Formats: sequence, structure tokens, C-alpha cells
Amino acid sequence: MRVTAAVLWTAAVLVGLQKSASSPDNFVDRSSQNLSSVPTDLPQTTEFLDLSRNYIRQLHNGDFQKTTHLRFLNVSWNGLEKIDPQTFLDTPLLEHLDLSHNNLKNLSGQQYLLHTVNLLVLNLAFNRFLTMTLGSEFSSLVKLERLTVGAKNISVGDFKNIAKMKLRTLTLLLEDGLYYEAGSLEDVHAQRLQIAFGHNQKIDRNLTADALSLFAEVEIMNMINGYKDLSKQLRETVKIHTTSFYLTNITIKWQDLTEYVNVALNTTLKHLHASEMNIKKPPQDKTEVIKTSQVISFTASQAVVTSFFFSQEALYNFFISMPVESVAITDTPIIHMTCPKSQSPIRQLDFSNCAMSDSIFSSAVGKNVVECQNLRNLKNLTLVGNSLKKLEILSQRFRYMSSLQHLDLSVNSIGYDQSSQCIWPASITNINLSSNSLTDSVFQCLPNGTQILDLQNNQISVVPQSIFKLRNLSTLNLNANRLRDLPGCGTFPTLHKLLLRSNSLHAPSVNILESCPELHILDVSFNPFTCTCTLRGFIKLAIKSEKNNNNQSGIELLNWPQGYYCTYPEDVRNSTLRDISIPEVSCSNGLLVVAILVPAGTLIIFIVILCHCLDVPWYTGMIWQWTRAKHRARMQQARPEDLVGLEFHAFVSYSQHDVDWVRNSLLPNLEGPAGGLRICHHEKDFVPGKTIIENIISCVEKCRRSVFVLSAHFVKSEWCHYELYFATHQRLTLGSDSIVLVLLEPLPQYLIPSKYYQLKSMMNRHTYLEWPQDRAKQRLFWANLRAALQTDLPNAPVAQVQEHWAEERLEEGHR
Repeated sequence: MRVTAAVLWTAAVLVGLQKSASSPDNFVDRSSQNLSSVPTDLPQTTEFLDLSRNYIRQLHNGDFQKTTHLRFLNVSWNGLEKIDPQTFLDTPLLEHLDLSHNNLKNLSGQQYLLHTVNLLVLNLAFNRFLTMTLGSEFSSLVKLERLTVGAKNISVGDFKNIAKMKLRTLTLLLEDGLYYEAGSLEDVHAQRLQIAFGHNQKIDRNLTADALSLFAEVEIMNMINGYKDLSKQLRETVKIHTTSFYLTNITIKWQDLTEYVNVALNTTLKHLHASEMNIKKPPQDKTEVIKTSQVISFTASQAVVTSFFFSQEALYNFFISMPVESVAITDTPIIHMTCPKSQSPIRQLDFSNCAMSDSIFSSAVGKNVVECQNLRNLKNLTLVGNSLKKLEILSQRFRYMSSLQHLDLSVNSIGYDQSSQCIWPASITNINLSSNSLTDSVFQCLPNGTQILDLQNNQISVVPQSIFKLRNLSTLNLNANRLRDLPGCGTFPTLHKLLLRSNSLHAPSVNILESCPELHILDVSFNPFTCTCTLRGFIKLAIKSEKNNNNQSGIELLNWPQGYYCTYPEDVRNSTLRDISIPEVSCSNGLLVVAILVPAGTLIIFIVILCHCLDVPWYTGMIWQWTRAKHRARMQQARPEDLVGLEFHAFVSYSQHDVDWVRNSLLPNLEGPAGGLRICHHEKDFVPGKTIIENIISCVEKCRRSVFVLSAHFVKSEWCHYELYFATHQRLTLGSDSIVLVLLEPLPQYLIPSKYYQLKSMMNRHTYLEWPQDRAKQRLFWANLRAALQTDLPNAPVAQVQEHWAEERLEEGHR
């Protein structure tokens, strides 16, 4: 019973939360805090207040004087005994009130209700009410939609004060030893009557008779026994006003369940529902179901079987053989469904969130698989959230369902491997294959007559054009796939709506849309747009669509402009496409050539004339010679203490993918007779036993400079990142020339990860050496690199030092 009350309160609160979700700061939870009175420090903005499971015995006038915006109040499980008539005088907006599980004693004396005229939900269950007599104050609740009450005695006239109300739901929580007087509910006008039984509560024939004759919807909850009495009463009742009959949270034997269903099918009821059903003693043999019925639908959800040994075929046959138009068994772990033994009247089937496999509806006869041919009236089939895997096999399962129009196979593990041909019934017009494991090949396994196709959340990267034409396709949903461009409509000549949200489109090709004459709705929002020249055509289309939207002409672009923003280049990242400007001159080769060459030619002519008049070449040569002299002098005057501890001219950092170039080209041209330099690299100079980090730090500290061989592999290497990090820190001590960058291959800035921000900065501010592919230029490359690394180390070999000074003297002699 406590579970039932909690569920009812939660349902009521959720309805209100939907209206108030925009202001979560207004929710205050003071439950289970040992409070003996309403807190005085409640925020004035409080709309939702939970005071449940405390020790508040009384509510007084002024307890809620600060919370004038209060809409939801839960004071259940408090032992509440008294409520002052003026308690809710300051809360005119109160809509939901839960006073269940307390010690209130008189339903006819709830005077505080006079100040709650806006109440929509009121829960007074599990108090100490002896009689169900509702006082005159209940008549003031003109907006009340849900009322939950319980008492030991229910008599005629108890509900007269709510006779003018039109409730959505009246819930009666019955207690053991209930006395009910026939006709007591005649004053109640409600769409649904919920009857929640106590632990050992027996069914009351008078109550059930009134429920079936007065209410359109009747729900019985927590029933354990008495199903035979219920079936007998349904069989004997001549006139039933109820159209929808619900059994919720029940425990029932298979024999009682099938008897109840057969009896209910033979009444004027239209809809049968059973949820949270625990089936005991499941069938061992075939169970018959009646052949004809006035019932339209049967629904069962969250059903479990408490035995492992029973005939699954007998259980499945009973449900699939029902003479109704709609059968739904959901959230139930059934792994198979049989085929009806004769032609079935069922038009709708729903087996959502079960455990169905590809063998559904089929049967094995020897080594052959027999497909179902007795569901020819079926129009809608829903198999969401099961264990279906092979699309070609499923097409075989449905091939004889000649009336099938709507098929939902979403949220499974379906794939198509092209191993066999798909055979679908020609009647299918709407098929949902979203949230599966389908690839581009799925377009070879689709019903020819499809009009609405949902393939969102799969692994489709391209829509192949060499497939059969879906000439009737009007809506194609490819959201959340891997498409890189718009699909053409050559195979979908009547396509009206195309959804491509959250794919991999960088620059949609607008000219492809010329093949879509009937396309009027397009959604390509939340794609990683590259805002360069290739996107100008799409931006023009979007702006044109926005202007024509009021005229209902052209293509309507959904979610424009909020869902369309740049991801590249960096300077316009997160800018909406409507807010950026891509100049036409930068996108037209002709205009760009004119815009560059004309000013450049004019400038060159002007500079040549100016240089000739002012003898600029001579001054330039002089300044260059002076700069070289100053630079050489500064290098020769390096302080000895700055070189203490240095053993190598350079430490080389590179990716393992570039090791061949380092071994075969770099090291031979820098070390030995060719270069005369000492180079430190990890293959030769890392000390065994030390960690990689310790070796990196040690090598960097022993080297005058650090050479980084940059490539696409370099920026993907974690160890290269550490080497660059430590070399950058050493740069603060040795100077800005301690790092030399060698660009082995083109490396655009946008390919460099954000963690290499120091590398980006250095490449922007310093000159780096680019490895030339032309062999004639490589000698100059090595000469420049050696010159950049040359340093007189204090512990260099004597021969090497003498050779270096000899080269210096020779150079001075030439000057």
C-alpha cells in the first residue's frame, strides 16, 4: 500500500514538474530532517516543498505566510493530527497537496480546504477516517482533478459534496474490514476510478458493480485473490458502462488469468489492460481462447513468470490467438512469438522492449523454416527495443503480412550483410530502422513502396546511387549518421523532407539539390561546418530560405540559424553561418588574381624606381654585412659559465615514424666528419634503468640546443610532447635560440592539437627550416642547420676545436 501511495504522489508531482521545470531553484526538500514544525527560513520563491517523513503534528495559521508562490506541498508521513482552518490562507496558488499517512480523523472537518480553491491534486489516503463522508468544504475545490481518499465505511451520500465536480481520477485506497453500501459512488463524476486493495482485501461485489456501471475507466490495483469472483461478476453483469478495464500490480495464476480474459472478451468492454503482472503456475498444455469478441485491444506490460518449467508455445499461442484488433505485450522478457493457427483479426501488434529474436512468428518443421501466413490483416507492427539482428531474415518473417503498412524495428542490433535478398510485403509505406547497426548497404534491402523511412542513429556514410528507386519516398530521416555530403534525389524523385542533423557535413554541395525538385523541408543542423569558400553556396541557400519562409516557397531549412555554426577556421569557431561573411573576391580565382597582381605590380614598379633613385641596394648590402658581423661577435663571446655541463650540441626529438630520415639523413650530415657535431638522441644516449621522463630531462640539460623534427606523426606522439615541454622550459635559461624547428612535411596549424600551444606560438614567431625535396637545395639546408647548431663546447675534442678555429681564421682571411 505504501508503494501505491508513493506512485500516486509521484505521478501527480511529475505533472506539475513539467510546468515548473524552468525554475529548479524554487524546489525545497526538507524531508526526513526530524522537524517538529514548518521551517521559518523557507525562501519566498519556494514553489515545491517536501516536508514528508518528519514529526510535524500540527499546521498553524502563518506557517506558509512567506511562501506565497507555493504550488506543491507534501506533508505525508508526519503523524499530522490537526490543521488550522487558516493554514493555507497565504498560498492561493497551491495545486498539489499530499496529506497521506497521517492521523487526521474526520473527512467532514477539513476546513482548511476552503482556502485551496486552485487545488488540482489532493491525497488524503491512509489517515484515521472511519467514514468516507466528505464535508461541505470539498465543494469549494472546483478545479480538482485527482482525489485520493480511504476510509473503513463508505455509504450513500458520502460524496454528495463533490457531485458537481468532474474529476479525472478518483482513487479509493481500501482498508481491511471495508464496509461498502451499494450506490455510494453514484454522486461521483470521474473519468477513471482506481481501487487499491489492502494486503488481504477481498473484492466487494457492490463496489465492483457500481464501478462497472458508473465509470468509463476502472483500475484495480494490488489484487492477489478473488479473480474467480471478478470473472463471475463480469460474466453475470448485463450492462457494463466501463470501456477500459485495468489490472495493476497483481499476482495471478495462469488459469485465473485466462478465465478472466475469456470472460472479459465476452463482455462489452473495449480495452483490457494488465501491468506489473506476476503470473504463477504458467501453462503446461494448450489453453483455449474464445473465437469472437467485442473487445478492441489487449495490453500487458511488465509481466513476469515465476516458473522456469512451462510450455512457452502454449503461453504465446493464447495471446496471439485473441480475437481483438490490437495486442500489445511490452517490457516483458518474452523471446519468441508464435503464429496464429488460423487467420487472425489482429491489425496492430506491439512487442516493444521484450527479448524477441529473429525467429519471431516462424516455426521449424524438420530442417525447414515455415513463415507465418495468418497475420494478413496486420497493419501496424512495433518491435522496438528487442534482440533482432538480421534485416534479410526479418523481411522473410513479414513477407506474407500483405496488409502491413507501418513497421517499427528501431533500437535493435539489426545489420544487413548482403548475403541474401530481402523480400518485403508490397504494402509497407512507413518503416523505422533507427538506432541499429546499419550501413550503406541497407538501401539494397528496403520495401519498394516506402514513403517514410527513418534511418537515424546508424552508421551510414553515403547514400549509393546505384540502387533501385524508391519512387514513393517522401520523408527520409538520416539524422545522427556519418554522411559527408547531401544525398542526391535521383533514386528518390518525390522526396519532400530530408533530415540530416548531426552528421559529418563540412560543406554541403548545393548543386546536388537540383536533383530534388519536390524537396521543401531540409535539416542539416549541428554539423561540423567548415566556413570557407566551399560553403558560400550553402549559406546563400540558407539566407534565401529564411527570406522565402514567410511565402511558403522554396526549401525550408529547419533549426536555422541557431543550429548552424562554424567549427573551422579557428577565428570564426562557434559563429553562426548567418553572422559570418566570406568575401566573393577571396573565392573567385579571377577576381583574386586581379586583386593581387594589379596592386603587387604597381608596388614592385614603385619599389624598383625608388631603390634606383635612392641607391637602396648599396645600403642594404652594407646593413646586411654589419648584421652578420654583430651576430658572429655575439656568438663568439658566449660566457664559459653558460656552457658548463653541456656535452652535446643538440638533442634531437622526433616521432618513431620518422626514424629512417633521422638515421639516414639527419645524423650522417651532422655527426662525424661531415658535420663535426655531437648529437644526442634516445636510441644512443638514453641511460638504461632510468625512466623515460628522467632520460628526457637529462638529455635536454646536457645539450646546447634542441632540434625538433616536425611532422604529422610528431604531434600525435605523447613522448614528443614531453620533450617539447622540457626543452621549452630550458629555453628560458639558454635563450630563444636554444630550440631549432625542422619541418619535415607540411603541417597546417589546425592539425596541431591544442596541447601543443607552445609549438604553435614558436612557429608563428620564429623561422623554421623546411626540408626540401629537391636534392639540389639540400646542401644549403644542411649548411644552415649546422650553422644554427655550431657551438664551442667546453669538453669538445681538441682536434674538433682546432678544426673549428681554423675554419674561423680562414673565413676572416677571406674577408
